[in-house]
Amino acid sequence: MNRAKRALILVDIQNDFCPGGALAVPDGDAIVPVVNAIMPQYKLVVATQDWHPPGHASFASSHGARPGDTLELDGFHQVLWPDHCVQGTPGAEFVSELNTEPICHVFQKGTDPVIDSYSGFFDMARRHSTGLGDYLRQQGVTQVHVVGLATDYCVRFTAMDARGLGFDVTVLVDATRAVELHSGDKDSALEDMRQAGIRIELASAAAGDA
Repeated sequence: MNRAKRALILVDIQNDFCPGGALAVPDGDAIVPVVNAIMPQYKLVVATQDWHPPGHASFASSHGARPGDTLELDGFHQVLWPDHCVQGTPGAEFVSELNTEPICHVFQKGTDPVIDSYSGFFDMARRHSTGLGDYLRQQGVTQVHVVGLATDYCVRFTAMDARGLGFDVTVLVDATRAVELHSGDKDSALEDMRQAGIRIELASAAAGDA
């Protein structure tokens, strides 16, 4: 069996997170050519997909609130977002420019209507696993490179959970973009990841035998 030691995780490269989407990350679509260019360097590529049911508890509309407001949701500090990545809608689809051919498996997250899931591995309460961690181990993966949207939320939480599960983790920062609800959120997220032992590198550093 040809087992991959290194995997590339594509985090939520979906229409609603790109310009024109319901929760557009500034310049989010600019990462797609970079991601497409590096995918051939990996034997294993997986993707996460935000996949919310209608009326999800993280939606501001579910609480009569405004996007950006916060509340305590099931014991967790929750930022409320516009309705986005609703199951089966065009906004939840991967952006058309993304080359999905190399993707071996898609892990959907945010499917529980009452708890959010920034991480590609677990929901916020860590009650349920997406199966991503087990899948990577079954494939012999020990190192992961993380790209996608957004640096300060789903990329950060995915990378941190990967590190917590014992994987060697690198975030390819030029293949990510940040929401920056508050100025400095991106830099704070990158520093938190560095402190956790996650490497922050440019995509060019991904070259070599995967």
